[in-house]
Amino acid sequence: MTEPGTHPPSTHPPGSPAPSSRSLGDDPTEVGRALGAAGYVADDEIAAAVHLTIALRRPLLLEGPPGVGKTSLARAVSQASGRSLVRLQCHEGIDAQHALYEWDYGRQLLATQILAAERASAPDGDGELAAATSALFAEEFLLERPLLTALRSADPVVLLVDELDRADDALDALLLETLDERQVTIPELGTIEARSDPWVFITSNESRELADAVRRRCLRIGLSYPDPDREAEIIESAVPGITRDLQDAVVDALNRLRTLGLEQPPGVSEGLDWAKALLLLGADELDDATIDRTLLTLVKRNRDVEAARTELAAG
Repeated sequence: MTEPGTHPPSTHPPGSPAPSSRSLGDDPTEVGRALGAAGYVADDEIAAAVHLTIALRRPLLLEGPPGVGKTSLARAVSQASGRSLVRLQCHEGIDAQHALYEWDYGRQLLATQILAAERASAPDGDGELAAATSALFAEEFLLERPLLTALRSADPVVLLVDELDRADDALDALLLETLDERQVTIPELGTIEARSDPWVFITSNESRELADAVRRRCLRIGLSYPDPDREAEIIESAVPGITRDLQDAVVDALNRLRTLGLEQPPGVSEGLDWAKALLLLGADELDDATIDRTLLTLVKRNRDVEAARTELAAG
């Protein structure tokens, strides 16, 4: 459907002075314009989805194959709104210590050693040690991870839970309190409520089924590869200076490669890299030599190389 031009994610640290958070607009049309100004060519469906997820205060679940603009949409919302981007990159085995918080065990151990030394000379060592041990689980020893960072930030942020399908089912359960109540519970500290209202985006490549409970709490949109007209618009926006003939040749080649049954078809991001490489090399057509020199931007699996080269040469 759509894919943005390339742009860097926001790197502003939550909690420090930030650019003012801005509204993306009062309707989907204005939202689409704001995303376009941030380098993301959004169609009507995506613009409406972003508008509704903000207005309804519901997370937006973005599903589709890799390379169709799911992660980039959250980055564009961050850039367009002036909100910092807080990203939780999911992976197999991720748990609360990676997603929510953990205790700074090194500092706690050091503090314990100091307390033990002080206890030896204190008249009421046992009582002081009990009180001090409880203090080891104070906020000064708490290390925030992305979910907690997003909730505790005084400045409103965009929270991106990226590739949730790569994580185990346990992370789905961990997200429920965050999504439902905008709060998290830390046994040693109690319930921590959001200081501001994060805009939440969740992406999935659909490698596993997400929990129904997570789906019910989200708005959901599926992204796919753009049609030729939309891809031409994306390339024109992201690769200024490319000729119309070369742009059309790139769009045609990308569509043919995606129907070829490759193990890893090129996404829109690979298409943009290819178009930029062609422009940098001064190419004005896709001859065999140019294809060989630029195939590395398109094909990321060795088993796909020959099939892709043959298809492109035939075009």
